[in-house]
Amino acid sequence: MIYGAKEFMLKTDSAEMRCISFGKGERPLVIIPGLSLKSIKGMAVPLTYMYRIFARDFKVFVFDKRNDVPEGFTVENIAEDIAAALKTLGLKNADVFGVSQGGAAAQYLAVRNPQLVRTLTLGVTYSRLNDTVTNVVSGWIKMTGDGDFEAVVMDMLPKMYSDKYIKKYERLLPVISKFTRLDDPKRFITLAKACLTCDIYEELEKISCPVFVIGGKQDKVVTGKASEEIAEKLGHDKCEIFMYDELGHAAYEEAKDFNQRVLDFIMRSSPEK
Repeated sequence: MIYGAKEFMLKTDSAEMRCISFGKGERPLVIIPGLSLKSIKGMAVPLTYMYRIFARDFKVFVFDKRNDVPEGFTVENIAEDIAAALKTLGLKNADVFGVSQGGAAAQYLAVRNPQLVRTLTLGVTYSRLNDTVTNVVSGWIKMTGDGDFEAVVMDMLPKMYSDKYIKKYERLLPVISKFTRLDDPKRFITLAKACLTCDIYEELEKISCPVFVIGGKQDKVVTGKASEEIAEKLGHDKCEIFMYDELGHAAYEEAKDFNQRVLDFIMRSSPEK
């Protein structure tokens, strides 16, 4: 496996969750992914390659959601599970990088467990609901509940990716939607509903570590404004922000310099290894 990548099941006092780890460094970097059609099972190599820029300086941990997701599961519950996972692994002062739903959970983690978070990176995320994220996620929940999984994918792709990207691959979209499958529709619905529980905006000032907000101004899932208002709430003395003018929710995949910007922020904000 590249960079020592491995996939394992982590058992805490409250849950079991799948985890992927890799990297040559000792400094912990925690990546919290967003809502996905699939789990991270079998994704050790692709995820390691995607985040390979961090492999030299960090021991990277990518956490999935808990195996058994109960009804009424919330974004705050995701943060609680991550906190339990870090304590089980004996990790503290981790650099935390959350994307989308994972970024929402990362904010709860930094507010509720500041001792676990050295720096916080919030990618294409939000701190409270707005009409866009409520309507988009509610639509995905309804389509999934109706069993129309192709419609979910066809709705997701143009909302996540830039117009330029969609135009380039528009002929492939029907094929992608036809052959993309949900691992577990019921689980997806429960986790999607969790997206609609995020409400941490008024507590953001409790975050004590350096924060980097990175998003896309054309975000059609959570809006670019959602990223901007996080930075505004935290203030310039605590938070840096970078917004891609032409990109949207999938900026973390489309922007070739996305991870480099994250790495630069972490090393600049807390350079000790």
